[in-house]
Amino acid sequence: MAAIVLRDGQTVFDPEYVARPRHSGEVPVRVTTAGICETDLQLIRGYMGFEGVLGHEFVGIAESGRHAGQRVVGEINCSCGECEACHGGRGNHCPHRTVLGILDHDGAFADVVYVPEGNLHAVPKQISDDAAVFVEPLAAAFQIPAQVDLSWLRRATVLGDGRLGNLCAQVLRLQGCDVEVIGKHAEKLALIDELGIRSRLLSEITLGPTADLVVDCTGSESGLQTAMQLVRPRGTIVLKTTTAAPSGPNLAPLVIDEVTLVGSRCGPFPAAIEALAAGQIQVAPLISGRYPLAEGVEALDRASRRTHLKVLLDVN
Repeated sequence: MAAIVLRDGQTVFDPEYVARPRHSGEVPVRVTTAGICETDLQLIRGYMGFEGVLGHEFVGIAESGRHAGQRVVGEINCSCGECEACHGGRGNHCPHRTVLGILDHDGAFADVVYVPEGNLHAVPKQISDDAAVFVEPLAAAFQIPAQVDLSWLRRATVLGDGRLGNLCAQVLRLQGCDVEVIGKHAEKLALIDELGIRSRLLSEITLGPTADLVVDCTGSESGLQTAMQLVRPRGTIVLKTTTAAPSGPNLAPLVIDEVTLVGSRCGPFPAAIEALAAGQIQVAPLISGRYPLAEGVEALDRASRRTHLKVLLDVN
């Protein structure tokens, strides 16, 4: 099959890649559309030391199992189902898990991706393929209200005007928060403004502790430092950023100001699917480019440029 493969820090298009299921119970899904995300770009820079087929945001047709013949999206954490974490409802943190396109498991930038049947979710007909690609990152945005009690964190700042920052801002507004997005790119902030959400350029503001909640979606090692300057004492910072950079800021101010720091990763697919089906989240304006799978290497290069938001791969 054809695939975009990361080998020795380089991405290549392999038209004859041989993919196999890692475990019994994995369903072959014929990928129709896949999306490039910041994590894919960080993997190319060395994050997680991954090698194999990239990609974890996708929609496709299940070729077997209870969803056979249906459009599906898939959760990315492939847990063992037998350890203490799995039995305790913490499968996303299973110490034996693989992760699609991220950790010891080939991903979705390919004709076919193998996914545990229990990870698959059917896509309602009112959600297009282009929108379905956003289920995984949108679920990550919905993880914020799943983890944090927002009832008293009403003034929220989202750092980062990219794909995830836009989705997080929309989800927080849906939860009733007073949301502002701070970013570095006027053209991306214009999309935020069109949603009726306030935005400001980072270069034009004076940083100060004004937010009850700050969500770092910058994709930059400097994001946490900026978040620490924006959060009020006893406020909360949610980290959505993962980078290949090993260093971080001095964390003493978090202790002094009694700030809660929350790591936040994958989230609930049903909430994301329901919101998309109801038209509560707008994703079409985020699509800034699309390429056939054979041009996936060029697509990854294009997605790495800060002028782009979501670049899609048309696979089958």
